[in-house]
Amino acid sequence: MTPHAAIGFIGVGTMGCPMAINLMAKGYPVIAFDVNPTALDTVVKAGATAARSVQDVCNQARVVFTSLPSPAVFADVMLGEGGIHTGSTVKIAVDLSTVGPRSAKAAAQGLRDKGIDLVDAPVSGGPLGAHKGTLTVMAAGAQAAQDEVWPLLEVFGKVFTIGQEAGQAQLLKLLNNMLSSTAFAITAEAFVAGVKGGLDPKLMMDVINISSGRSAASQEKFVRQVLPRTFDFGFPISSICKDISLAIEECEALGVPMWVGSQARQLWKFALKQDGTGKDMTELVTYLEQWSQATPPAPVAKLD
Repeated sequence: MTPHAAIGFIGVGTMGCPMAINLMAKGYPVIAFDVNPTALDTVVKAGATAARSVQDVCNQARVVFTSLPSPAVFADVMLGEGGIHTGSTVKIAVDLSTVGPRSAKAAAQGLRDKGIDLVDAPVSGGPLGAHKGTLTVMAAGAQAAQDEVWPLLEVFGKVFTIGQEAGQAQLLKLLNNMLSSTAFAITAEAFVAGVKGGLDPKLMMDVINISSGRSAASQEKFVRQVLPRTFDFGFPISSICKDISLAIEECEALGVPMWVGSQARQLWKFALKQDGTGKDMTELVTYLEQWSQATPPAPVAKLD
């Protein structure tokens, strides 16, 4: 069996770490870098080789993955000083972040000028999906580049080709995240209203989850994080605010009015400004309980 070539991975935090570990479990050596020493140490202990910088990764690996927290960090890692564009070995950069179509298009052009292809490949499924290898991966970019990294993307979950232009996958990811965060927000309002009105919380969710009001929010996050009162989905309110804001900006740029989306964004941003920056997204429920003066229900045993 021919040994696999080393794969670069920049950004090994909540999502990046389990994805890098899954690559190593399939026999791919990983060269990793993160500005957070604790995050880097975690993936090194799992078997990765630590790099000194972004450029160091890109001087050693032909394919480099990125999983980054914001459009600004993404732009700096791609095209900033010592960024991916300065690497001597990298030929394909695969971005797994949620940064928006305009950021992806700008990076793709800058990398293309250096002979590097960008595969825009945001993922959906949260930390649990990253650990289990059951993410949805949306890929866009030059077909030859997509074909080369396809086996790597399949390590993360189910892969869909969205188009041949970087940015197309970003648009779909933002639309998905907007739907997800809006569904959670309205489900949270309904949940708190039901509890305050005297309904049994578990029975309420059992009924909703076999009825027309069900969603991924009610079937997964409410069952696994809200009813047990663990609030540990692993995705912060601050990231929800970033994603839904990016989504609305893109939709409005396309000339689509965003009445419902804008209201959902307002709720998430209000929670953020209270003290929600580092809070888990599922803790939105606790803010609604406070605002409505509802008594929080007793925890329900968490599902395995």
